[in-house]
Amino acid sequence: MAESELLQRLEGLDARFEEISTLITDPSVIADMKRYVKLSKEYKELETLLTATKKYRALLDGIEEAKTVLETESDEDFRELAKDTIETNTAALPAMEEEIKLLLIPEDPEDDRNAVVEIRGGTGGDEAAIFAGDLFRMYVKYCEAKGWKVEVSSESEGASGGYKEIVFTVTGEKVYGTLKYESGVHRVQRVPATETQGRVHTSAASVAVLPEAEPFDVEINEGEIKWDTFRSGGAGGQNVNKVESGVRLRYMWKNPNTGITEEILIECTETRDQPKNKERALSRLRTFIYDKEHQKYIDDIASRRKTMVSTGDRSAKIRTYNYPQGRITDHRINYTIYNLSAFMDGDIQDCIDHLIVAENAEKLKENEL
Repeated sequence: MAESELLQRLEGLDARFEEISTLITDPSVIADMKRYVKLSKEYKELETLLTATKKYRALLDGIEEAKTVLETESDEDFRELAKDTIETNTAALPAMEEEIKLLLIPEDPEDDRNAVVEIRGGTGGDEAAIFAGDLFRMYVKYCEAKGWKVEVSSESEGASGGYKEIVFTVTGEKVYGTLKYESGVHRVQRVPATETQGRVHTSAASVAVLPEAEPFDVEINEGEIKWDTFRSGGAGGQNVNKVESGVRLRYMWKNPNTGITEEILIECTETRDQPKNKERALSRLRTFIYDKEHQKYIDDIASRRKTMVSTGDRSAKIRTYNYPQGRITDHRINYTIYNLSAFMDGDIQDCIDHLIVAENAEKLKENEL
């Protein structure tokens, strides 16, 4: 993209930034939480873009001033300094242009949210549940390294270990924007602990990463929610067996995309405190509805792209973990590495970085930048 064309795209940003700066101090805007959050996010994005734009223009101005020196100055020291400036600034321009192009691409509005992650054992019986447990441990290790907080909402243990299903919330900075690349079917090839003949089996577990909804994102008639309480069971001593701290929520909801009314059933046994479990069950209900209502938006994005890096069909096989070869392959970007042990210990950032680069390349092409 030519410099003049890129600068044309940046015109008017200062005026919009000033407009938003005024709006977010307006009491009527502050009172409308949904609008305030949206404008605050735009303010932050524009601030970052304007900082980069300022640096870019400074590079261009430096080149022009240096060219003027070469045309008007006879002093060799000044001329050498001007030549160095032109060389240095010209070398720095491509990286600065690339940074601005990426900043010009509209961010996924969900990226800054926390995430609700659901892992379920798929084909493979007990081994699939064990693998689901391995994936959960992998994500916990990764989140710990990032300084993110993990809270389990509900779990159903497998007969031989692991989980038939586990649901947890991850809280931190840009959690959904990072973990969204993990949505899909994860396949494992290994000799299961339950295998007596040493044969390699293939099993699978599905991972769904959902953006956590805020209370103002969806409308729920709390009066229509039916609540049940039950004893949580599992570890925790006598208190778990005597106190009905687990909660079950039932809610009839009409899907605006299909027009079909369906019953939503959510259980939460995370804590021994019933009110806290109710609060977390409500949070999961909001996230479930928000996700369903935004599925059309997600499908529209996916349909415009040749490869679905972070959106689209959650039933698509995205990654294979091959234990005999110590190999991991991400099928979306043909990414293969041979450090399976470290990967399962939470060292997954390099793979996510490659997925981000691939998605950004798609976005640049889509926006003709």
